[in-house]
Amino acid sequence: QVQLVESGGGLVQAGGSLRLSCSASGSIFSINSMAWYRQAPGKQRESVAVITSGGSTNYAGSVKGRFTISRDNAKNTLYLQMNSLKPEDTAVYYCYAVGRGSGWFESWGQGTQVTVSS
Repeated sequence: QVQLVESGGGLVQAGGSLRLSCSASGSIFSINSMAWYRQAPGKQRESVAVITSGGSTNYAGSVKGRFTISRDNAKNTLYLQMNSLKPEDTAVYYCYAVGRGSGWFESWGQGTQVTVSS
């Protein structure tokens, strides 16, 4: 079992910044890709940013240039620095990871709310 716990969400005004963190724990041998997803009310969950074990990144067009994904492999921790936030960024943000522990795992965090006021 691998658990992911997000933190860092909250309420911020448009133009502000937040930094999300996601800590992985449990039976972990290696983590391949890690990612942030988000789900706004009434909408489907969408990918925000992905980072591989080697550090390659990919972003949704709506956040490119404003958000930065990073990871600390030694700490099994994922980050999302969010700048120039917009009201349309309001959503529950979820952490996702896939890798190897006692077996192959694919885990989701419980989500953290990000609310951007106009």
